[in-house]
Amino acid sequence: MKGGSAPAESSVLSINLLVAALILGGMAAQNLFYTAQPEERAVITRFGAVIGQTGPGLHFKLPFGIDEVQKVATERVLKQEFGFRMESSGEGGRNRALTEGYEEEREMLTGDLNMIDVSWVVQYQIQDPIKYLHQLREPERTLRDASEAVMRHLVGNRLARDVLTTGRAEISLLARDGIQEAMNGYNSGLRITAVELQSVVPPQRVRSSFNEVNEARQERERMINEAIKQKNQAIPKAIGEAKRTIAEAEAYAVERTHRAKGDVARFQAILKEYLLAPEVTRKRLYLEAIREVVPKAGKIIVVQEGESRPQSFFHLNEQGGAQK
Repeated sequence: MKGGSAPAESSVLSINLLVAALILGGMAAQNLFYTAQPEERAVITRFGAVIGQTGPGLHFKLPFGIDEVQKVATERVLKQEFGFRMESSGEGGRNRALTEGYEEEREMLTGDLNMIDVSWVVQYQIQDPIKYLHQLREPERTLRDASEAVMRHLVGNRLARDVLTTGRAEISLLARDGIQEAMNGYNSGLRITAVELQSVVPPQRVRSSFNEVNEARQERERMINEAIKQKNQAIPKAIGEAKRTIAEAEAYAVERTHRAKGDVARFQAILKEYLLAPEVTRKRLYLEAIREVVPKAGKIIVVQEGESRPQSFFHLNEQGGAQK
């Protein structure tokens, strides 16, 4: 009995060894290959040391924990939200923004000591998977801290009305460059693609007062613009009137000068004729004066000397000449 049990035990042991070998072989075969998706890059470490990275597709690696594979989505655009969080409402797949509990993130002090609420989004990609995985302990947390520091610095160096109105686009561009510079200094392997300001408004508790101040500033700007408009209209008009008055005065001076010269020439001509024939010239001047004055006199009544009733009168200003 003892001699017959030894072969049986040996065969059972062989079967167990074969099963174990098959299991280990299957596990090894399963761990020999890995697949990276089109949007992924795989970082390979051997005994904890980085030996390289691979792109999309099927690749070989050493089994039993010798080679470790970490996959990173390098082609995907990631984002971090500041001052709010987007959450799915579950109603038709719509998202809604949650703002409660994030007041400290969005409350900022401007350069003119005004409080405003700034909410923004940082979009980024993983450019270097090796640096992303092994350079920083918490790259996302570092990105959040750097983003908040850069944004507070930019807002703190500007006036509140600039941040609320015309300065938003400039702040977005400067924030993107500033965050990228900070992350490059940490060798994070991240590339900042965009910074978008979502909401820039006064805090809720001072919003009504801020709106009143803003309305007063707008009214002041309106009145200034109206005054500038009136000035721009009044000055050219006054200049035009002055030029017209000067031109009229100059024209009148020229006219009076020419008329005076004409009168002098006429007087000299009459004087010359008078010196040649005084009686004839005197009578001609008298008749010319009568011809010019009498038509304007209207009715003329003629009364002979020594008589009380008129003898005759003339309508010298009627058509057809004098009538008796």
